[in-house]
Amino acid sequence: AEIYLSQPGLGTVLGARVLAEFGDDPHRYQDHKARRNYAGTSPITRASGRRTVVLARYARNRRLGDAVHQWAFCALSASPGARAYYDQLRARGTSHHAALRQLGNRLVGILHGCLKTRTRYDETTAWGHRQIFAA
Repeated sequence: AEIYLSQPGLGTVLGARVLAEFGDDPHRYQDHKARRNYAGTSPITRASGRRTVVLARYARNRRLGDAVHQWAFCALSASPGARAYYDQLRARGTSHHAALRQLGNRLVGILHGCLKTRTRYDETTAWGHRQIFAA
């Protein structure tokens, strides 16, 4: 629980919801992609010979997806790195909800890394690589 509560934007209620929906089995998800797919934050890419379409995932745990969406929104004010990432997406013309979905996807990956290494959230570790390209 302390790893979940160390995440930006997760308080006791929202953190409990995310923990309950993901479950506490450390071997339930093989990698970060499986955790992201279950949350419904990872995109579906369909490509033919001429065209590529990126869509939002519709087969997902809806309660977890809603909690991750709220988590991404709350992280905007709690994490400068998350805010910079969101602002960068919005500057590219991404809609508000699509930007929150992408931010949520990133946050779920960060959470998976923290759970895998059994470490608490660290702002510089999570977003430090993005600061290099922003400058």
